[in-house]
Amino acid sequence: MRKNRSKTQNRKLNKELLVESLKLPGDVVMGAFVVTMTGNRDAWIENYRGILEYTDTVILLQGKTCQICFQGTDLSIDYYTNEDMKISGCIKSVSYL
Repeated sequence: MRKNRSKTQNRKLNKELLVESLKLPGDVVMGAFVVTMTGNRDAWIENYRGILEYTDTVILLQGKTCQICFQGTDLSIDYYTNEDMKISGCIKSVSYL
């Protein structure tokens, strides 16, 4: 049985296999988000590409391959650089889109 994969899917699969076989950190090679949370009050995010939405209840970030959405109350971006940021407030959910 032949599997029909797009060129993009094949490239992604090849990258994942390379990362796994060489034991490289996936976040660096794949450009994946790195999210570190302290309870539901603080989140540190690395490898984001941009801020798509920013309110006190929703912060939506663009990554290389997907988006990440923080929902809660009294959310704020305490600081951000080109590489990382810190979000604080009462974080009720984190979802990848």
